Amino acid sequence: MSEAVQGGARHCRALLVSAPASGQGKTTVTAALARRAIRDGLRVRVFKTGPDFIDPMLLQRACGQVVHTLDLWMGGEAHCRQLLHDAAGEADLILIEGVMGLYDGEPSSADLAQRFGIPVLAVVDGSAMAQTFGALALGLATYREGLPFHGVIANRIGSERHRQMLAQSLRAPLKLLGALPRDAAYTLPERHLGLVQAAEIADLDARIDAAAQALGTAVDFEAIAPACFEPAAAEPMAPLLRGQRIAVGQDAAFSFVYAANLDLLRALGAQIRLFSPLADAQLPDCDAVYLPGGYPELHAARWSANKSLHAQLERHHQLGKPMLAECGGMMALFDTLVDLDGREHAMAGLLPGRCSMRPRLQALGLQAVDTPDGELRGHSFHYSELGTAMVPARRGRNPNGGKTAEAIYVDGALTASYVHFYFASNPLAAARLFGA
Repeated sequence: MSEAVQGGARHCRALLVSAPASGQGKTTVTAALARRAIRDGLRVRVFKTGPDFIDPMLLQRACGQVVHTLDLWMGGEAHCRQLLHDAAGEADLILIEGVMGLYDGEPSSADLAQRFGIPVLAVVDGSAMAQTFGALALGLATYREGLPFHGVIANRIGSERHRQMLAQSLRAPLKLLGALPRDAAYTLPERHLGLVQAAEIADLDARIDAAAQALGTAVDFEAIAPACFEPAAAEPMAPLLRGQRIAVGQDAAFSFVYAANLDLLRALGAQIRLFSPLADAQLPDCDAVYLPGGYPELHAARWSANKSLHAQLERHHQLGKPMLAECGGMMALFDTLVDLDGREHAMAGLLPGRCSMRPRLQALGLQAVDTPDGELRGHSFHYSELGTAMVPARRGRNPNGGKTAEAIYVDGALTASYVHFYFASNPLAAARLFGA
């Protein structure tokens, strides 16, 4: 299905799976479509729109390939264009899970679909609807002129009669391509940051298989009109981190890393050495450390007990070697973490302060951070609150006018923040964090 055409452009069938809101079942449907396409013998590449770490883990399990993020603001149009162009060269089908509702955010999933000519497949939770289902679908399809629209899938239907009612509510040319019944067999469990991580769901493959079976051949992949993906003009990447060995935390507590971040570090010449902050007593031989976000609050006792690694990180810091700690990684470096039950856990103690978990979301939003090398972009999303006497070196700002303005703390060669940085937004600024 994919082919190279004159000028380096590539054609490949693609769908952007979106919805009227979060919680409609986009991840389940995208995973089911990916699993079915693979069983049909197709080569599949899957992407996730917007800031997210957990959905890509689940989608990666469904398709067996690394799932990259497509975000027009964090990564930029050229970055997204090149990711899609590369995928089109090795896939028969590209699936993209949207973020929130189809038109939510600036830029939105609709912006991405329209920019690259990718048809939208809308997933609508029909569990509490009848004829209004058609009105909602019509609004999604026609709210913006020129948006390519492929069809609708109903989720969480109650019966065959319910499915027929929803199908009859659609106005031509809209079509109900398929429906998923309410069924615990493929419902994905959730917690406070969204869905549960893929590695924690013992029967995840069985759930994806069940969803793929239930959806069946609702979507005819051959009926999708191929989109044309042009390559992006890009300057060669300078090897700013050539020979630099970067230890990257990766386990159940520290797992929130964009695939593109590691790709960029490698492209800059760095060697990536993965380690488990929870299980390993020693750091790998390294010149820099990257401690990403995740769920330190769920593994606080275990992290607190790993005094050997705490000492290794302290020694690394004292030697003036670069370290980047993002969100949960930053929390793990302060003195104390207080969980939701009020229990205090000693952290690594590299930074003075106390992180306390709260029952409600404390911050959510895109973040732009000014650095000496220009703007570095990312996002924040956390339920913890930090109390520290440290003075921020700088603060982020929300490009959409939101109130979130995350602090960036710098202590020697250690940079710590609630911000999850997207390195491709400014490769030079990212390289500086690791000693370039």
